[in-house]
Amino acid sequence: MKTTIVSARHNRRVTSVQGANVSADILPLPWGMYEGMNKMFYRWMKIVTLLAALSLFSAACGSSDSDSDSSSSSSSDSSSTAASDDEPAAEEEEAAEEEEAVEEEEAVEEDAAPQPKHGGTLVIATTQVGANVNHGVNSGIGIAQPSSKIFASLTHLDSNWEPQPYLAESWEVSDDSLTITFHLVEGATFHDGEPITSADVKFSIEVIQANHPFTGMWGPLESIDTPDDLTVVLHLATPHPALWIATSDVMMPVMPKHIMDDGTPINEMRGHPNNGEGAIGSGPFRLTEYENTQKIVLERYEDFFIPDRPYLDSIIYVIVPDEDATMLGLESGEYDSGGYASVINAEKVSNNPDLVAIPDLLGGVGSLNHLQFNMANSIMSDLRVRQAIAYTIDRDYVINTLHQGQTMELLGGIHPSSPFYNENVERYDVDLDKARSLLYDAGYGNGLDLRINYIPGPNEQQRNVAEYIALALDEVGINVEVVQAADLPSWAGIFFGGPDAWHMTMNAYFNWGDPVIGVQRAYVCANIKPGVFVNNSAYCNEKVDELLYAAAAEPDVAKRKALYDEFQVITAIELPFYGINALPIFGANQLYVRDQPDGAWGPLSGMENIWLDK
Repeated sequence: MKTTIVSARHNRRVTSVQGANVSADILPLPWGMYEGMNKMFYRWMKIVTLLAALSLFSAACGSSDSDSDSSSSSSSDSSSTAASDDEPAAEEEEAAEEEEAVEEEEAVEEDAAPQPKHGGTLVIATTQVGANVNHGVNSGIGIAQPSSKIFASLTHLDSNWEPQPYLAESWEVSDDSLTITFHLVEGATFHDGEPITSADVKFSIEVIQANHPFTGMWGPLESIDTPDDLTVVLHLATPHPALWIATSDVMMPVMPKHIMDDGTPINEMRGHPNNGEGAIGSGPFRLTEYENTQKIVLERYEDFFIPDRPYLDSIIYVIVPDEDATMLGLESGEYDSGGYASVINAEKVSNNPDLVAIPDLLGGVGSLNHLQFNMANSIMSDLRVRQAIAYTIDRDYVINTLHQGQTMELLGGIHPSSPFYNENVERYDVDLDKARSLLYDAGYGNGLDLRINYIPGPNEQQRNVAEYIALALDEVGINVEVVQAADLPSWAGIFFGGPDAWHMTMNAYFNWGDPVIGVQRAYVCANIKPGVFVNNSAYCNEKVDELLYAAAAEPDVAKRKALYDEFQVITAIELPFYGINALPIFGANQLYVRDQPDGAWGPLSGMENIWLDK
């Protein structure tokens, strides 16, 4: 089914299949959509109530007319009837006048509102360092931040998780949801002036399939046709619940085939030069300076395919050592925008009249904070050891004391706000006697020496929790060395060091909107491989694989929930991860930063509409 919509981004009329029309089979409502559904429900309830009232009014008017006809013998009745006939007309006229007045008032307000203008540099502070600037070959916020500006995606996701036109101006979905036909914007070019064609989109999807750690993202894809330069046809083996996420801002960078298809094997594209310094992209901004651990500078691409966009002249990402540096820079005006996870800093921002607080900066990402076990290690491969550790940690203490009650309890691998979350799993409430008994049975009754690594970042989420866990485990005879990494790449390096390189690590991985995208990659056997944000625990259970692959292709929400429920029950017992809390990520802008992206990905989207009111 096709629906005609108007794209504000493109400033032209386009024909597109809206998410509401395809979600029954392709997109069974990622968790972030439910809030939007509630809003829509109340809107529709208001409309329904109004229509009902009008219907009753009309019925009443009709009844009055009938009664007056049957009693027309009385002149007084006739007069009354005439008066009553005039009343609806008068009321309708009055309503029309009121509506016109409201429209005029709204027009005045709109005219008085600040209008977008071009120019200026947006300076963003971030603690995240990425391996490159192409999120088609790697995952992580440090990569996604610049990548979504350098590379355009097929679609944008709005705040209700529905796909909106971007590089694809329209699309059609077959009745069986297995064929999706995208029509690209005409005249779009890469930053070197070469046209963006369907061949580039096909090539980009193939690169993502072969290199990205999220192996489920394009799992159902069977083939891609390119009947002409502006048409891309996807053929799926099964319905794909996460299709619209996979084609959106942080998952689907369109890369230049004419540059990257240079003889480099498709599965070795992570090392391609176009991923880093000198990258040629397709998005609203082009890369002009790349100092990976210092700053990244992006400048406006003058020939971007959306007319009159972007508004900004440039974006500068300044890499800062920690959240405290972010806060100091925001308070002094050195930075225009910044993100942080600390609830303490969130309180500071909310009390600062010079800053705009963003309470849920990356709500669509769905961050999960957990203790991860290396099951390839001989000690940690013993379930009794992992369970003993779990029975020692007081999750409530972490949330209510270390996090001041500002974070959500996490019991499994799916975000608590997801409709697929299952809270009816093994909790491992504190039981020190049981922990000691398990250690004794495992042969470690006389004690055990372990290490716990953590990601540099907000202390209350990483270092403080790691240090608390070390103190807690000391109660049952486990001596823990807390190991701080110098930066994110240094921490990631432990995953390449072999079975004995690490025992446990604090980690925060993301759901990325749908379990197919963000959860599956951390558990399936096929994703045990060198890399970061893959199955680094080396956990493998064929039953879990079966459940996750079935859920990935199941369009029915209730059936998907049942599959994910069973997955969470099993993994909570087997403990490749010990869940701690859902990690909130906050943000702040200076007052003059306007039109921050309000879609599912927030600042991880293109930012072509941001402007500075100064």
